[in-house]
Amino acid sequence: MTSTPLPWASKDRTLTWPVIAWSLWDWGSAAFNAVITTFVFTVYLTSDPFGPEAERTLGWVLAGAGFLIALFAPVTGQRADRAGRRTLWLAVNTVLVILASAGLFFVLPAPEYLWLGLALLAGGNIAFEFAGVNYNAMLADVSTPRNVGRVSGLGWGMGYLGGIVLLLVVYLGFIEPDVGLFGVTAEDGLDVRISMLLCAVWTLAFSIPVLLTVRDRRRRSDPTTARVGLIGSYKLLWRTVVDLWNRDHNTVYFLLASAVFRDGLAGVFTFGGVIAAGVFGFSPGDVIIFGVVANVVAGIATILAGRLDDAIGPKRVIMAALISMVVMGLLIFFLHDGGRTVFWTCGLVLAAFVGPAQSASRTFLARLIPAGREGEVFGLYATTGRAVSFLAPAMFSVAISVGIATTDAATSDEAQYWGILGIVLVLVVGLGLLWPVKPHDHAESALGEAAVDAEPHETGRPSGPTSDS
Repeated sequence: MTSTPLPWASKDRTLTWPVIAWSLWDWGSAAFNAVITTFVFTVYLTSDPFGPEAERTLGWVLAGAGFLIALFAPVTGQRADRAGRRTLWLAVNTVLVILASAGLFFVLPAPEYLWLGLALLAGGNIAFEFAGVNYNAMLADVSTPRNVGRVSGLGWGMGYLGGIVLLLVVYLGFIEPDVGLFGVTAEDGLDVRISMLLCAVWTLAFSIPVLLTVRDRRRRSDPTTARVGLIGSYKLLWRTVVDLWNRDHNTVYFLLASAVFRDGLAGVFTFGGVIAAGVFGFSPGDVIIFGVVANVVAGIATILAGRLDDAIGPKRVIMAALISMVVMGLLIFFLHDGGRTVFWTCGLVLAAFVGPAQSASRTFLARLIPAGREGEVFGLYATTGRAVSFLAPAMFSVAISVGIATTDAATSDEAQYWGILGIVLVLVVGLGLLWPVKPHDHAESALGEAAVDAEPHETGRPSGPTSDS
């Protein structure tokens, strides 16, 4: 098989069309992340019309979806790597996300529709995570060792900003007005349900560029791995873990460390609104406004931090971000009597470091992965993250219990600010696990391979060169 460099591999410019097309998927996927799973549909699904147990049932269903993701994500990534079909499986799973999003339109506000909503939400989550495995694996295809941080930061930043734009469209166009666009009202939950159709269209529109631009690599058929069953795939997966350990302990150490601190990062946003309302007296509208501003700050900071990632390395970016977040969290805890100004100030500074840490985590791993195993290792990345996803919620609750036991607080509401310490503790543990991990440029990393001697690769650009086996 002949080898030619990727059409953009010889250049370190960030704003090339392949990079923009790739990052637009992040922009589009924010419809599922921000609108459906965070601010709009899950709030709707746990409202009174769906019954008193809707909230608890939602937690169990999403936990089950998380288990399936943890079980199958690394295998699906591995099989996509072997077949060289990342773009295909990104397309398949993105379409499933779109169908699940559109299906939410049929979830009327009544108890008998609860399980339809839960099934679609869980299925969408599974498809979204599987799509993310292949999407993350494409990072090596659209970047070089010199600009991987900027490219990854651009993608994360686009995700934040895309979510904010769509949230504002949904909120101002359908949710807030008594009569929204096209005469939509809140009767039968139509304002929320029509927003789900908009989410489906949004995801579709912004997923098309990467699917048409980053083409699947053509690979020779390997008779030893071309047809491997599910059990065989798990055997290969175990060999991969052992091989990663034998090649470089740092990759395995980093998967463990990132699983912990990424759960802490998720906890910051998951419980940020709860703390704002319960501790600092924010109204629901105030929480939404803070969420919008926090995501804008996080998006801009992530894009800017991408250059810092390339200049000083992803580990330093992650360490600085985690240390800063620990300090801000402690300030919020000790100054919680200071009112809203404390939360607005420290909370926004905290938000500014979430995105850079997430983005740098992805680039750190991309620099360690052996070439040709991007999907498989990013599948492990998804699995390890899911495996400890209970940490932040558990420590939040445990810390509140400690607060009740050690103070004069009579209820959990009065001790809710102690939950901040639970999130901080998770970040500290992740920081400690990351400390001994050694960053380096792997001689056989996916990024090094892409920049030096890439496999034949096609793009949708008419002027891009192609090669045949």
